[in-house]
Amino acid sequence: MTEYIILMPLGILLFGLTPVVKRDPYLNKSQKNIMISIIALISLVVAQNVSDHVLQQVSFPYLRTLVSIFGYCIRPVIIVLFCKLVKPDANTKPAWAVVIFNAAVYMTATFSPVVFYIRDDNIFSGGTVLDGKLAYTAYIVCLLLLAHLVYCTVTEYRIKKTWLWIVFFNIFIVVASMVLEISPAYRDYPVSYVTIAVVCCSFFFYVWLHLKFVHDHEQALMAEQRIKIMMSQIQPHFLYNTLATIQSLCLTEPKKAAAVTGKFGAYLRKNLESLEKPDLIPLQEELEHTSIYADIEMVRFPKISVEYNIEADDFSVPALTIQPLVENAIRYGVRNRAHGIVEVTTRKTDDSYVIIISDNGTGFDTKELETADSSHIGIRNVKERIEKMCSGTLEIESRINEGTTVTITIPRREE
Repeated sequence: MTEYIILMPLGILLFGLTPVVKRDPYLNKSQKNIMISIIALISLVVAQNVSDHVLQQVSFPYLRTLVSIFGYCIRPVIIVLFCKLVKPDANTKPAWAVVIFNAAVYMTATFSPVVFYIRDDNIFSGGTVLDGKLAYTAYIVCLLLLAHLVYCTVTEYRIKKTWLWIVFFNIFIVVASMVLEISPAYRDYPVSYVTIAVVCCSFFFYVWLHLKFVHDHEQALMAEQRIKIMMSQIQPHFLYNTLATIQSLCLTEPKKAAAVTGKFGAYLRKNLESLEKPDLIPLQEELEHTSIYADIEMVRFPKISVEYNIEADDFSVPALTIQPLVENAIRYGVRNRAHGIVEVTTRKTDDSYVIIISDNGTGFDTKELETADSSHIGIRNVKERIEKMCSGTLEIESRINEGTTVTITIPRREE
């Protein structure tokens, strides 16, 4: 009975890991379900190993055949679930096809000895095809799926390569246990080398994923705080400019000052509502904010005009995306022109939405964006929020005395 002592640490790992996974606040419901399924399947593999070891002591060849088939079929499933856990959006259909093929190969043992069979003396024997090598199909399938797991891990977490060493270490342990299991040095225990390796590696793999999810959560919080700081920088910038406009009109045209004050109040009401939302806002709302701002500026600078060419508006953007760019175009580009024009254009392509803010202003050296303090803070903030919140890009083309074009590209996504 001393040989069964190995079941104690394995049981502690498996049953201890279950409540930890259920209570993990950094895993979503889908990730928890996958991890619990992995633990359940590994527990079944341990039970299968013990059953096979017990059946070696008695003579039930057909029952032992069924138990062996179950073990060969279930191991690849565990690896595919780990692939799904690491890369949820990956296409797992080819992997599941390999799993089904593997199961079909071993199911033939119920009626044919081509893969493996249990002899009348209760000894496991390789099949009658390929000199018995077909019995190693599960090992080949598992190696292929482990290679796929490496691919999923590297492509999903390629930015943080320092996190990957434990993944390759775990896979090395599993492969080494496979080699030992088919080598002359193998000794028969109630639980196979591969099963012990899978239990241990599953625990370490979960710890690694947990640390990764905690890191991502902290990064998301930092990004959210950074966005809030950027938004707080943009809002006073706009307030000061608008109040200066109203102040100027109060001295020359009080009625216009009253009208602008009304527009400004409407803008602030909607603008402040949008700032309270951490998510994106519909493009129509952002265009409405921009239009009110532009109307205020066109009162102050009658020689400028803001035109709109909206071909697509069924998408969302971060709050204060277009307005700061129009503000920059007016303030630093066109307001000193004899007839300054700012044009806002939107359109849809096959894979993205495009927003273009162009002007016929004075232009500037785009290298100034790297060193400027406050003159281009709006552009820098919009660029960073577009990248972080939409995975989009912001590109600038500018020529001195000819004008500036800012192009925002936002990838189209399924709802």
